Amino acid sequence: MKLWFPYKQMQNMEVPLEVDSGRGVYLNLSDGRSLIDGISSWWAVIHGYSHPEINAALKQQVDQVAHLMLGGLSHKPATALADKLCEITPIGLNHVFFSDSGSVGVEVALKMAIQFWKNIGKVGKTKIVSLKNGYHGDTFKAMEASDDSDFTSAFETVLHRGFLVQPPDGGYYAHEKLVEIAVNEVLALFTKHANEIACFILEPIIQCAGGMIIYSPEYLRAIKKLCEKYEVLLIFDEVATGFGRTGKLFAAEHAGVSPDIMVVGKALTAGYLGHAATLANTMVYNGFLGRNYETALMHGPTFMANPLACTVALKSIELIQKHGYISKIAEIEKIIVEEFKKITSPFIKDTRVIGAIGAIEMVNAEVLIGFNNYAAEQGVWLRPIGKILYLMPPYVIEKNELLQVIGVMNQWIKHLK
Repeated sequence: MKLWFPYKQMQNMEVPLEVDSGRGVYLNLSDGRSLIDGISSWWAVIHGYSHPEINAALKQQVDQVAHLMLGGLSHKPATALADKLCEITPIGLNHVFFSDSGSVGVEVALKMAIQFWKNIGKVGKTKIVSLKNGYHGDTFKAMEASDDSDFTSAFETVLHRGFLVQPPDGGYYAHEKLVEIAVNEVLALFTKHANEIACFILEPIIQCAGGMIIYSPEYLRAIKKLCEKYEVLLIFDEVATGFGRTGKLFAAEHAGVSPDIMVVGKALTAGYLGHAATLANTMVYNGFLGRNYETALMHGPTFMANPLACTVALKSIELIQKHGYISKIAEIEKIIVEEFKKITSPFIKDTRVIGAIGAIEMVNAEVLIGFNNYAAEQGVWLRPIGKILYLMPPYVIEKNELLQVIGVMNQWIKHLK
């Protein structure tokens, strides 16, 4: 096969389903079938496929200019999107650096944190703290901050690891003692190694690719205080959680916490184009101001602030605000919670729901072998992660469509033996 696919052993890969078109929540296959996309094409297609308003905005921008280098040039979609992101993200994130994917956005955040300390004369603060089970992308520095052996094991001999800490057990409403245990681990680490640590990066509230693990917002509040006390930059990776996925516009809002640096991607451009943004507060931004070129942020992707991507992002944010998407997501959450109560089986270890995310943790991954094909035969596109059977649908999904997706999950589990 000439086309090389991600995360697959190409020698024994099954023939992929071929998509001719997408409309709304449906993927239309070349064999005539239509599948409800229950995972928003890796969590990005929040408005569904071929949205007429986004299409129109994109076509209009194509007729003006499709791409411009940001070096020495600027354009209105870039400045407008930067303004809008500063307006809607947690307070204090006043500066925006664009890139072309979530992984690269994380790379920028980590480089930003490390160079910040060097710029202000605090040499040696280069190590990264992150959460166990965390995933931050496939580029090298992002892999160093991740803890998922499936994605990083091939490169372990060349990864320069920092520190991994355990997120609190107990879910969103964890008992304060469980949160305290996790916070104390960070306190002990900072007490001993703060002079080596540049930043603490985490996915706020839910670790997505690492197993859809939900944890308490109280942890974020406590970590914010520790980071301030011990001079460690706090980075929120909201590539998967941003733009409503957890029921808030950004997951940071669950805790009322503003990080020093935040990364957004995926739903930023509604699945139309690759794009990401790394936002920083003014303290971090000021650390790069000076007379010397060497103190400038040393990064510059070719396609950063691409006019098409910025135009799509602006229209996507407009749709979220205009159509009250947070209320839509609350309805999706309510339906998932109610339907998950009906799914019982000795093969289920746990169920977790937040916003437009529903996850069923099975006892092992083996019980999900064959599920992909089964779901497609039932008219649904779902793709488990290991032993986690989950859905993260487009926000425009109708109730009957959502019930169909969850029904397929239920049917599979019901017949396990």
